[in-house]
Amino acid sequence: MSLSFDEIVALDAAHVMQTYGRAPVAFVRGEGTVLWDADGRRYLDFLSGLAVTSLGHAHPAVADAVAAQARTLLHVSNLYYNEVQPQVAARLDALLGGGGRVFFANSGAEANECAIKLARRYGQTHGGPERFHVISASGSFHGRTLTTLAATGQPQKQETFQPLPTGFRQVAFGDLDALAAVMDERVCAVMLEPVQGEGGVMPCPPGYLEAVRALCDEREALLLLDEVQTGLGRTGAWFGFEHTGARPDVVSMAKALGNGVPIGACWARADVAAAFRPGDHATTFGGQPLAAAAALATLTVMADLDVPARAAAAGATLTAALEAVPGVAGVRGLGLLIAAELEPGIAAKPVADACLTAGLVVNAVTGTALRLAPPLLVTDAEIEEAVAILATVLAAAERDDAAAPSEGSGW
Repeated sequence: MSLSFDEIVALDAAHVMQTYGRAPVAFVRGEGTVLWDADGRRYLDFLSGLAVTSLGHAHPAVADAVAAQARTLLHVSNLYYNEVQPQVAARLDALLGGGGRVFFANSGAEANECAIKLARRYGQTHGGPERFHVISASGSFHGRTLTTLAATGQPQKQETFQPLPTGFRQVAFGDLDALAAVMDERVCAVMLEPVQGEGGVMPCPPGYLEAVRALCDEREALLLLDEVQTGLGRTGAWFGFEHTGARPDVVSMAKALGNGVPIGACWARADVAAAFRPGDHATTFGGQPLAAAAALATLTVMADLDVPARAAAAGATLTAALEAVPGVAGVRGLGLLIAAELEPGIAAKPVADACLTAGLVVNAVTGTALRLAPPLLVTDAEIEEAVAILATVLAAAERDDAAAPSEGSGW
């Protein structure tokens, strides 16, 4: 039975915890880059469920794999082997150059939780009980669990939940001297995003990750790279770090891995992964057959279609088109993870709201910038249509030169 928009909103208000500031739209169907709402209106999805549906909505190969697996075996616990999980692990290890091991989780936050626990276990094994500190960057976002929130460099998200777990410090993003100043013998790892997604789509400065890698080697600390938003083709490479010369010790990923089916993964060099012993870390659902089948199908399609190359080409097209739009002051990002910085006086949130009304899904990643992260299979025609909608919205946008930019994406 289909529900009306008003019925959906009423049910949500009565029964769902009100933790989200939802837009006044209920999406009920999707295909490729297109979404339809409960009233039958069509939208171009240039957010991909926050960089999740990289192959687009309802991709037939993923849908068929999920349906077949659901009729075969939905779930067994990790007390037993299943035939799909190690196939996904082998694919991911190959993409990361081999010689590693994978732990499966259900989300990016859980993948990062695994990375942090593994780094602490490794650090304490190799450096003693005090070696458990993790350094991350201001503006970073690593998740909403208490531990990953402690690693997140956004105080406004942390304030409500103090006291947070100890052993976490943040330094300015891109400032190698600041990092070196706090990397004492208690530090087991440095945790960074190649592009800060929720921090405003901020790529690492040129040479920064390579310098951090060298510093970690010098101080005997691990380099953890959070590729939850950047991984699996989004930036025009399989992983964001591949745009640099840095090689990580641990990589977390999630969003695009199941193309909408919840699954996360933490990869680590084999010698680092060996710090975990049976019983050190676990999850009931991580890597279970249904999620793993979705991931295997997703990775297969991604490889067959060379989605990193497609993202690089489409990203260049989208960037050039955005740079020509009056009201856009600049464009930053990599591949199809892009922020359009608006001209002074134009607030991003009202523009994103107006785009939604006009049939384009984007979000205000900061007070002055829009995030665009369409499916990696987006067409040139869809890019042209989306940019035309944005141009129309910006032409009608109100300006307030006294308005101060706000921080964060608000979700």
